[in-house]
Amino acid sequence: MTALSNLILKFLQRDTTIYALTKFGIFFFFIFLSWLVGRYTPSFVRIVIQRFAPQQVASIYNNLIEPIRSLFKIAGTLILISLSLSWIEEYTSLYKFFAPLVDLAVIISLAWLASRLFRQFIRVYGIELVRKFGREVDELLLVFETLANVIIGFIAVLAFAQSQQFNLIGLLTGLGIGGLAVAFAAQKTLEQLLGTIVLYLDRPFIPGEYIRLQKSGQIPEGLFGRVESIGIRSTKIRTAAKSTLFIIPNSILANLEIENITRGKKVMVLLYLDFLHFLAEKEQALVQQVIVESTNSLFGIDPGSTSITFLNHRSPKETTRTRVTFFILGSSDNSLQLRKRLLELANEKISKKLNNHGIEFTMQEPTIYVESPVTI
Repeated sequence: MTALSNLILKFLQRDTTIYALTKFGIFFFFIFLSWLVGRYTPSFVRIVIQRFAPQQVASIYNNLIEPIRSLFKIAGTLILISLSLSWIEEYTSLYKFFAPLVDLAVIISLAWLASRLFRQFIRVYGIELVRKFGREVDELLLVFETLANVIIGFIAVLAFAQSQQFNLIGLLTGLGIGGLAVAFAAQKTLEQLLGTIVLYLDRPFIPGEYIRLQKSGQIPEGLFGRVESIGIRSTKIRTAAKSTLFIIPNSILANLEIENITRGKKVMVLLYLDFLHFLAEKEQALVQQVIVESTNSLFGIDPGSTSITFLNHRSPKETTRTRVTFFILGSSDNSLQLRKRLLELANEKISKKLNNHGIEFTMQEPTIYVESPVTI
């Protein structure tokens, strides 16, 4: 009887092992399938766009999806991997170890994708929408973009807390009630922490940049130096002349006027227009007028910096090449990207106006951008 029981036990153990191996084999197969199918996520998105907007599918896909197709691949792959975890759900310890990590990766990838997708929408369609409402395009769009990123991040935190069945709202409520006493006891410290948050969100400077501060009760007149670090409580600035180190509370910096010397730069833009025939003086005057009006009306163009030169070629065919130079100003990479997008729209405007007057030309691609320091 004992021998029969041992035989049955060995059979069941062998059967359980086979079952487990089968389960894990299917799981790893779906992981591989997730990686394979996830690579085609942008194509699936294109099919969805074609279903709801068949006329604009090419434009929407090229403007919004194509620049961030790698993020779509990552997000699609992680979502499919998350679904594949259901094959090992009965192995509780293993599932509880991997599930939070995969959920966190999925939420971060979706939040990053939403942020970049919103940014592309602002760059491509937001400018045109603002103009349709008769408003001037300025850096308010960048502020709106930052606000959207904060909201996306907050939603991502709530989503992860909800996926882990963590009552984040209850915890925040408890901290809010219990934190009133702490707020009164550590008012100065909290003020400095809020100053740090303001500096990180507004980013008037980053480590490595040179800045000049206005005079105040705690700051000497015209303090000029290099930002060495931005801490939780204070910012360290190395002075240019004495190489001494100033440690300034962030709450004070958040309320000061700051001149960022490093970002004092402008970008020279070079445009080349090749006309298909020789331009007479009247046509040259018309071209100059159209270009000046189109560029000077742009937000972020250095006023009066537009220079236009006509180069006539008489062999083998009489043609005219026009070189246009002007400067665009920006305080950050994002603001410069916004101005470059505005410039693209200005190029289209120039083309339409000159074509309406029967003047045909081709624009040399790409537009040349040359960084140039601002005279201080």
